[in-house]
Amino acid sequence: MVLTLINIFRLKCPVCCKGEFLESRPRLFFKIIRVRNRCSNCQTRLKIEPSFYYGSMYVAYALGVGLMMFTTFIYWSLSSSFSVLYCFLWIVGILLVLNAYLNAWSKAIWASFFFKKNLY
Repeated sequence: MVLTLINIFRLKCPVCCKGEFLESRPRLFFKIIRVRNRCSNCQTRLKIEPSFYYGSMYVAYALGVGLMMFTTFIYWSLSSSFSVLYCFLWIVGILLVLNAYLNAWSKAIWASFFFKKNLY
């Protein structure tokens, strides 16, 4: 389980845990995240069908909501007077900066649900 989480965070192949999962590394702000057709190490087909990674939108939504709740909690615990407007601006700023990473991680999480890990 811990190895799976590390591989998701590092964006490695969900099968061999060594090859790259994405065509290019995510950058800050907006960038289209493309999954490789095949793993560079084990040659596993990572694109099972054309719309396979649309389901990762649900995972991205869950990650975004979790990040919003975490940001709200941190802002609430560190500020002397809670302002909804400033909290909202912090949330929007953090989500804009981490957007590419959230989308990449959500695709890696989605793929880890469906690909069987090769332990050899």
